[in-house]
Amino acid sequence: MFLQPDVLLSLLTLTLMEVVLGIDNLVFLSIVSGRLPAGEQEKARRLGLVLALGFRILLLLGISWIVGLTQPVLSVHNFGLAFDLSWRDLILIAGGIFLLYKATTEIHHKLEGVDFSQEAKQIKGFGAVVLQIVLLDMVFSFDSILTAVGLVKHVEVMIIAVVISMIIMLVFVNKISAFIERHPSVKMLALSFLLLIGVMLLAEGFHQHVPKGYIYFAMFFSLGVEMLNMRVRKSADKPVHLNQ
Repeated sequence: MFLQPDVLLSLLTLTLMEVVLGIDNLVFLSIVSGRLPAGEQEKARRLGLVLALGFRILLLLGISWIVGLTQPVLSVHNFGLAFDLSWRDLILIAGGIFLLYKATTEIHHKLEGVDFSQEAKQIKGFGAVVLQIVLLDMVFSFDSILTAVGLVKHVEVMIIAVVISMIIMLVFVNKISAFIERHPSVKMLALSFLLLIGVMLLAEGFHQHVPKGYIYFAMFFSLGVEMLNMRVRKSADKPVHLNQ
């Protein structure tokens, strides 16, 4: 089965899609793990990704249950609005709200140096960091798996694609995290990406489809501009120091 051209093409397509969709997850875990002691950061990233991989495989094995989550469970008919919400929609809305809250509090902490909640104390715990990584990956998993169902017919191909994409993420996660930590402007840009993704999840949850190509183009364009700025600033003054 795996040697058939159409299966190989589906595997390659799905693997590339999983890698692209995993970029926002890498950004999030890089930001969250950065609040841990240096000796625990790499362990938290790898453990979070491994647990997320296990969760995605379980979801793929229960693919019929995942598809069932698109059935309406809540109807909204107030204030001129009329639409139905499924469990998938509610999960996306919850994930979007969490990302908006997380990115906003991180931006406040980095620029102001003052936390206005107890969240900063909780995040320092190793278990809390890993839990947040896994929970957010759950949100992204539902969307990517439902997309995969439309591309590939064989669950085995989906599992192999997810495993390959996670291996790629495990290889590059520390390099990406270190790069973000070294450059304050890139860290603020990464937090802005999380805000953008949070808004996209909210919109998707309320049935306002936003083509992901627009979102990722904006992200890569902004990152490209910042890379050019960094080259220009190499011989200039030292960059601003953000609070840890």
